[in-house]
Amino acid sequence: MKTIKYKYTKATFLLLLLLSITSCERELSDKAEFANYGTTGDIFIDAPVGLTDQFFVSFDPAGGANTEGFGTDESVTYQGESAIRIDVPAGDDVNGGYIGGIFVDRGVGRNLTGYDALTFWAKGSTTATVGLVGFGTDFIEDKYAVGLENIKLSTDWRKYTIPIPDASKLIQEKGMFIFSAGGIGTFPEMGYTFWMDELKFEKLGNIGQPQPAMASGEDRVETKFLGDQFSMADYSLRQTFNLASGINQTVIAAPSYFSFSSSDIEVARVNESGIVSLVGSGSAKITASIAGVSVAGSLTLNVAGGFPVAPAPTLAASNVISIFSDGYTDVAVNYYNGFWQPYQTTLGGEITIDGQNVLNYTNFNFVGTQLTAPLDISEMTHFSIDILMPEVLATDIDMLIVLKNENATETTLQQQRIGGQTYQWSTQTGDINDTESNATFEGGVWKTIKIPIRPTAETGLDKTGVNLIIIERIKSSNVTELHIDNLYFYKE
Repeated sequence: MKTIKYKYTKATFLLLLLLSITSCERELSDKAEFANYGTTGDIFIDAPVGLTDQFFVSFDPAGGANTEGFGTDESVTYQGESAIRIDVPAGDDVNGGYIGGIFVDRGVGRNLTGYDALTFWAKGSTTATVGLVGFGTDFIEDKYAVGLENIKLSTDWRKYTIPIPDASKLIQEKGMFIFSAGGIGTFPEMGYTFWMDELKFEKLGNIGQPQPAMASGEDRVETKFLGDQFSMADYSLRQTFNLASGINQTVIAAPSYFSFSSSDIEVARVNESGIVSLVGSGSAKITASIAGVSVAGSLTLNVAGGFPVAPAPTLAASNVISIFSDGYTDVAVNYYNGFWQPYQTTLGGEITIDGQNVLNYTNFNFVGTQLTAPLDISEMTHFSIDILMPEVLATDIDMLIVLKNENATETTLQQQRIGGQTYQWSTQTGDINDTESNATFEGGVWKTIKIPIRPTAETGLDKTGVNLIIIERIKSSNVTELHIDNLYFYKE
């Protein structure tokens, strides 16, 4: 295996795919002419094509990415003299539990308007699933990012096709390829190797029947607040094409591929990057198209009024360890939304609504906040959290809050149910069947929940090493969106 030089950058691969940066651009006149960017489609054919030896940029090792397993192989190829080799690490590898990054054109970019797909050949040392492949991510703007999730590897060479949602957009693209892969099985996952060859953009001419969709093709209705701003990337933006093989291939598509429209721009406005701004009270329906093809699904927004102010904490700062609150100085965190694929669907994180800093989660099933350093909460007696649901739900709230020490055994330290009925959990060291029975919620109203931290003897909680807080929707609860503020530990 020959090692290729690379750099790394701090990034989270799912967010890079799903979020695009708001930008302001002047409209082009009819006389505008585009620069003559190169049109080379080849990316790796025995060697990088039109790229420097610094073309691979790894995901951030501080976020768990392994930077040791990327290189080339002259003994295993699909054709020619060399292929890309990826050694996927085991889940407990001290250098990082997954591998991923991008191939980037460090020049002016390429004009890819003459192609309709990115293709490559790949095989694995064993059958396995690569979590993400795609293109359009350059760690700068990621405006036209595209992702294909969970491709299945065989031990034989197979060709993979990633359709381009709308090639007319790719006038100057620098993001040539993106991948992310983790180990096989349960923790600690087993590592394996896979190879890629003949990586290039092609004009196949046999990709058809475009079927774009948003919100899973559903006509979704949601209650939001005046002053809120969010990305349409949070609403499952997809494009599906029929391949020559007869397979319908669905990719995640960045908002900039879509042309969005609002039925009332005095209520909701959508810019070209898919950022929705709620500017007035009332109702507005968001629809879209790609290259003139109508998108299945829509989003109707009922904007009732201004965002409610969260309760102001009153405890002395000396008695608090704050995770997220404007009322205190927060400890350092790695993230407020750690994404564990393929199970997590939750999108969102820290946002500002009408001047208030809050955590907002949509498409919610569970979400984790990871602290940069383990906390010693030995003197703390309670955990406090403020939660707001945008609207009254038809069924009971049923959520779980778990405190953990993310060590080699992933031991659950303490968990606390909010709402719902009594529920018997399977026997696990440290599990607690507490129920906060009075945790009733009203739509658009903040609810403060204070959870006692149970003694170590009852929970197995190592109070000197808490570094992960997980909030989970359980059973049949239909909680899909929530806002969180004033997340902290305290002592009475």
